[in-house]
This record gives sequence, C-alpha cells and structure tokens, in this order.
Amino acid sequence: MPKMKTKSSAKKRFRVRPGGTVKRGQAFKRHILTKKTTKNKRHLRGTVTVHDSNMGSLSQMLPGMGI
Repeated sequence: MPKMKTKSSAKKRFRVRPGGTVKRGQAFKRHILTKKTTKNKRHLRGTVTVHDSNMGSLSQMLPGMGI
C-alpha cells in the first residue's frame, strides 16, 4: 500500500500548532496595494487560525500532521 502524500501547496501555506489548530497567512496582501487603505493593510499583517469549517478539507490535504 503506498503512503499518503501531502499536498505540496498546503504544506507551504499552513503550519500545525501543537494544540492541533492550524495557522495561515492572511490573503489579499500581495498586489494592488495602492487602492487599499493603510488601516486595511495593517489589519492584514500577521497570521490567523484556520476556521473550523475548513479543517475537514485541510486534514485531507495534510494527512500525516495529526489534524
């Protein structure tokens, strides 16, 4: 039986924390930044946790991570 492979795009974008939650980077911060306000860009900094409704699909993409 072959091993389950992780999606290489998912392992670059997500990190699993020790408690089982997953952190991700914010979207909409890469380009077309001139029309976005400074406040909007400031709130897009940092990382956030993945919502519970998306954890099912994330556990399929990252099978060996213990999600």
